[in-house]
Amino acid sequence: MSQLHAQSHTDEDLAKVIAVVSYMTLIGWLISVYIYGQHKSCLARFHIRQSLGLIVTAAFLSFIPFVGWGLTFVLAIFWLIAAYHAFKGECYPVPILGQLFQEHLDFIT
Repeated sequence: MSQLHAQSHTDEDLAKVIAVVSYMTLIGWLISVYIYGQHKSCLARFHIRQSLGLIVTAAFLSFIPFVGWGLTFVLAIFWLIAAYHAFKGECYPVPILGQLFQEHLDFIT
């Protein structure tokens, strides 16, 4: 029985690692997608979507002078919030945009 409990605890820890790594730049996101392909979990899928949404949004905002740059700073705060919840193992969407990311990035299954 303890073998089964240890295995599920390890899977949960791996899901947390995948979730946290997904927030570490685009390279971290790619690594997490690769690992996720071999070890799927709801937590990892949730944070991979959130992270991709933040990456794409930040890329678009970076092309808008002044206003976009300021909003990118706000997005950085959202990124910190999301990374914190990934570390805790929680599925907490980023403020304002998180639910949109979950709905529109549903190709990540």
